[in-house]
Amino acid sequence: MRIKPLLTALLGTTLLASSVQADDKVFGWVEKATVEPWGVEVKAKLDSGALTSSLDARDIEVFDKEGEEWVRFRLKLEDEVDGETFTERLERPLYRDLRVRGAGGRDERPVVLMEICLGDTLYEEQFGLRNREEMNYPLLLGRRTIGHLGLLDVGETFVSEPRCDDDSRLVEHVADEGDD
Repeated sequence: MRIKPLLTALLGTTLLASSVQADDKVFGWVEKATVEPWGVEVKAKLDSGALTSSLDARDIEVFDKEGEEWVRFRLKLEDEVDGETFTERLERPLYRDLRVRGAGGRDERPVVLMEICLGDTLYEEQFGLRNREEMNYPLLLGRRTIGHLGLLDVGETFVSEPRCDDDSRLVEHVADEGDD
């Protein structure tokens, strides 16, 4: 009677393999990505347990600019290529506020649109800003972003290398129903 579970597993594998298209990209649960337009290479954790992506940012300040809400923050990222610390002060329009509930309680974070490169494609995505200094990965990619990338192989790491240039395809952000 062990044949039934074996057939079920084989059928499931066959169906999964047949649903994967030849042009589907596959990424591991940890990948190298570049934060654009600077090309700073960082390790990114692809986390299907998170909805919104997160980027390590410091000195976060929401302010008014010509009647619109903007966010001023500082990136402090270690470049995986040369080990140098990249630091840049940025201002971006506030895309929305993110309310996070977790074991530590509730938190509110500003969300901005930024571009990252994975593989040979640029992705404009939502990033919640928070100090991730104590985290292993300065960049966390949540389900909203993973859904645009392709397939996630949770048993693999570093499946692709970021190799974007001026001719790379840009996948522009499209607002989700859940966006405020």
